[in-house]
Amino acid sequence: MRVFTLTAGSQSVAETDALPAELPPQGFVWIACARREFEVLLAPIQATLQGLCGTQLVDLHVSDLLNNQLPSHYDYTSQYDTLVFRRLATGLLEADLAHPGEPLHQPAKRSGPPVLKRIDTSPVGFAVFDRVLLTVHPAGCAVREAYALKLLNATSPEARDNGVKLPSSPADLMLRIINQMVDGYLALRRELTRQMDHWQSELLKPGSRFTNWSSVLDARLALHQLDEICEDQRAALQDWIDSIETWPDASTPIMQRERELLKVRSRDVLEHIERVVHHVRRMEQSAEAAVQMHFSAQSHRTNDIMRTLTALTAVFLPLNLITGFFGMNFEFLPIIHSPGGFWWTFGFMLLLVVVVVAVFWRKRYLAGSRH
Repeated sequence: MRVFTLTAGSQSVAETDALPAELPPQGFVWIACARREFEVLLAPIQATLQGLCGTQLVDLHVSDLLNNQLPSHYDYTSQYDTLVFRRLATGLLEADLAHPGEPLHQPAKRSGPPVLKRIDTSPVGFAVFDRVLLTVHPAGCAVREAYALKLLNATSPEARDNGVKLPSSPADLMLRIINQMVDGYLALRRELTRQMDHWQSELLKPGSRFTNWSSVLDARLALHQLDEICEDQRAALQDWIDSIETWPDASTPIMQRERELLKVRSRDVLEHIERVVHHVRRMEQSAEAAVQMHFSAQSHRTNDIMRTLTALTAVFLPLNLITGFFGMNFEFLPIIHSPGGFWWTFGFMLLLVVVVVAVFWRKRYLAGSRH
């Protein structure tokens, strides 16, 4: 568990290992714990929330925060909001109760290219109070550690000179963490695009024998799963944005400005999620179109081969007729006893071949396909 006390006005961040007994004079508290830690320390955490905020988490919300399979969603009470957001996480199991803070590694079960194995998610839960943010992460959450390091670095003189500002409220901090999660999906989008472009070039290459159909099928299933994940994320964040509109009006201009900045940040995160959704759907359509174009090209090449074979058969069919006619076992046949009969017949057959080939070539029956 990591506990931070943030004060935006003085740009200060203090970290402790113990749950706070009281709120700071200014700023707010961020309590970040792993899911097993939250389960083990549920009673102390509930007591701390009761002392700091005057309320505890509802049992159903506790169950949501402990559920590892829950999709992204939003809920609220009169005193706090809860948001579950699924982030990219690969190869991790929840730790056992004896070691609640240590992750257990497991091999990835998804087949196909390495980029497909990254499409594995775990939920991160947020409980947003007025001056307390409680986050429940999967074991060994890289997002929590990365943002905690970012907060500690934000207090350095270099960061202050560059205009880096700390979150002004628990809701602001939650949106910044979610934005960092969405950046992971944006990076995954670029890798998926490169993989799909490679498959499309292989599928549409003339004369290729593409055999990696299992990976293409896995990619389509993975893209469909990613589409569903992002749709749940978008719906949850849209519900959060709608709830901001129902908040009481700010009492001071500073609070009103913070409220407007919170809305802007929420809409920015939502726009990032929508970009991922639109891109995933375009890749699904591109994959489907590439497969259809591959089979259309294969069918076109097959038709070219059959057309050429049919034309060659038509060229030699009159020759077979002539040889069959003169091969009949009759004693008297035209020009069969003539000394020049063979050469006249051979010349006529050669002329017939030239004429038929010329006609077929003019009608493009023997022309090669142009790719």
